[in-house]
Amino acid sequence: MSKAGKNGIGKNVFHLFYSTALSRGVNTVVLIVLVNYLNAENYGMFSVALAFAMVMGYFTDAGLSNTVLREGSKQNADVAAIVVSYIKLRAILLAATFLSSYAIIHFSYDQPQLKGIMFSLVIPMVAGLALQSIGITYFQLKEKMEYLGYIRICSSLVLVILIPIGMFLSLHVLMIAFLFGLSYLIAGFYGLYLVGRQVKLNLRTPFKRSLLKNIWSFVLSGLLIMLLPQLGPLILEKTITMTEVGIFAVAYRIPSALYQVPGVIAGAFYPVLFRHFHHGEHEEHLRLNILQAKMMGIIGMLMTIPIFFLSNEIVSLLFGAKWASAAEPLKIAGLILFFQSISIAFADGLTTKNLQTRRTAVQFVVVMAAVFLYYFLSGEFTVMGAVYAAVLIEIISVLGFLAMNPDRWPIAKKAASYVAFFALCFYGIDFILPGNPYLASFVSCVFICLLCLLDQQLRKLILSLKKRRDVS
Repeated sequence: MSKAGKNGIGKNVFHLFYSTALSRGVNTVVLIVLVNYLNAENYGMFSVALAFAMVMGYFTDAGLSNTVLREGSKQNADVAAIVVSYIKLRAILLAATFLSSYAIIHFSYDQPQLKGIMFSLVIPMVAGLALQSIGITYFQLKEKMEYLGYIRICSSLVLVILIPIGMFLSLHVLMIAFLFGLSYLIAGFYGLYLVGRQVKLNLRTPFKRSLLKNIWSFVLSGLLIMLLPQLGPLILEKTITMTEVGIFAVAYRIPSALYQVPGVIAGAFYPVLFRHFHHGEHEEHLRLNILQAKMMGIIGMLMTIPIFFLSNEIVSLLFGAKWASAAEPLKIAGLILFFQSISIAFADGLTTKNLQTRRTAVQFVVVMAAVFLYYFLSGEFTVMGAVYAAVLIEIISVLGFLAMNPDRWPIAKKAASYVAFFALCFYGIDFILPGNPYLASFVSCVFICLLCLLDQQLRKLILSLKKRRDVS
């Protein structure tokens, strides 16, 4: 396979967007189907197991992907040696993660069925996440995001094949959990195959010690990033019934899947922001970071619209009348999408300026606040308390990352107008058009389109993309 050059930001965003939208869409559909296949209690246990698997999957990376991007983006970097060193470290971490997972599950959980579901899901899924991350990090470094799409789509296609087969055969929830994890494992091997076709890997290559430089800040920061969205089910399992955990999981599942979509913007900007900083181009770094925040904020708003205004219709259509109690929690949970989109951009602004310690400090405070908010609010107000806690957590993240940025004021001027627009648009329209969810959704979309046209930076970007399309 010939080695193509790096893609531009626009092309990378396109590849990441369609692949993430497709893969997340498929995953969400599968989870929706599972909601109807499993009862609320079993779905609650599956959600706890999935959250645990995602957290343990992070420990097979432990922030190394960030240091790979940092070292690989430097001039004259030996990418092949960096990737080989990365693979060696991932293998060690995977073995340690399996041992830790076994000990935690065995000693921390009492319900035999919950234990069985966790073991069935964690083993294949954690291994698959480790292998997938190798391919994803390499192609992100090379700024060839179409290959990330191939890996994600492969995982989704295998998932959409295996889960219906398991349901058709009326398999037990333990086997369903195993098939879910197996789809990640198969895609992981495919990702490793793609990397092998792009770069020659010699496992005897000397280890690159530079990967471990300042690794602990990335370890803690990455752990906090991964832990935060998984805290809900893990804490709620201790404060409310497993059936209520299932209702929260249903309400939280759609936003948690969709807020990966704005992340595709971050994936395209991330290596470019690193490059501008390393080359001393600070003004360009700031300009691109503000553009990133705007683009991600707009996408977050657009995704919030149907969830906020059409939550009753969504729950009725997707889950049926038996899950009607999830409609109001889903409406509030939709707000997460906007604040999460903004906070990712603000956090990336810190990391790509080598201010990872500040990002980590904010994330640590946020996680501590999340533990308290989930525990206290769910104990007092059950499911609705848990959902309000999830929204408050994202607001705290936005304020924290912004406060720690040296360029906080120029960024805040732009962010304040977008947050004010978001509040007026959604709650103003919801107040003016009660009982008209479809009209409210349409009016909101119109206002967001007007915002894009009125914003000079976004308008220039739209016109430049139109000119490129016309030329091509």
